[in-house]
Amino acid sequence: MEAASVLSSSSTSSFSLSHVLLSSYTLKPHVRFIFNSLSKCTRGSPLLFSSNHSVERFSLLRPSALTFEETVDTFSVQPKIDKSGRFCSPRAARELALMTIYAACLEGSDPVRFFEKQLNIRREPGYEFDKDWLMKYNHMSFGGPPVKTETVEEADELLKADENDSVIEAEVLSAPPKLVYSKLILRFTRKLLVAVEEKWDSHVLVINKVAPDNWKNEPAGRILELSILHLAMSEISVLGTRHQIVVNEAVDLAKRFCDGSAPRIVNGCLRTFIKDLEIVKDARVNQSLFT
Repeated sequence: MEAASVLSSSSTSSFSLSHVLLSSYTLKPHVRFIFNSLSKCTRGSPLLFSSNHSVERFSLLRPSALTFEETVDTFSVQPKIDKSGRFCSPRAARELALMTIYAACLEGSDPVRFFEKQLNIRREPGYEFDKDWLMKYNHMSFGGPPVKTETVEEADELLKADENDSVIEAEVLSAPPKLVYSKLILRFTRKLLVAVEEKWDSHVLVINKVAPDNWKNEPAGRILELSILHLAMSEISVLGTRHQIVVNEAVDLAKRFCDGSAPRIVNGCLRTFIKDLEIVKDARVNQSLFT
């Protein structure tokens, strides 16, 4: 299927993309591990990404203070791991939803069906998962500019830390989801994916209006960015999560998984989307007052 199908509005075929078209898209080193791991988890053919590797700084910039409450419209700080030893933060659900949308585009299936296939995947005989990896995994690990070092030893130390983070991410994200995510997070993830599928066609039209031309002209190189927009717009319009929560989370996902100006553009696209939603809402309210 042609790359333009990522912006197509033709039913579930909208999620189909060619693997070959991705060969020129360079991902951050740790992101390559993540999506290659997802490919391994789904027993598909390995994805082909650039093998260029630069030393990058990964750090805990700030804890996420914005969280999603499923039944109560309030802010609360939730722990990263619940009593069962699984991820329980909404950030984990959004990250899982993004990876699922991305992989569904590659496979040519709808995201909900792809997600359910992941949940039902069988463990290989003798497979064991070390839950200590979950505590070491960092949802707020953002890639930064190349780091200058004074000595070879310091450079080797940074590279070793980078590679260690990538190994942890690969192990966590290639594990069966039921071992990694709490039941609440898996339910939230499915809600997000159902919302994305429900609004895909209408949001394709919105994205065509708000996204920059280079994203629309080369959609095969912007699958992650387009997936983030679909995910955020659907959470706002279907689940009704507060705008500021969704925008902050979407920008953080863009910082983590995308390069260049993507976080700024994602922020601008969503601000325009929200502004247009409010205009439509006000128009409906005014119309109801005069009918």
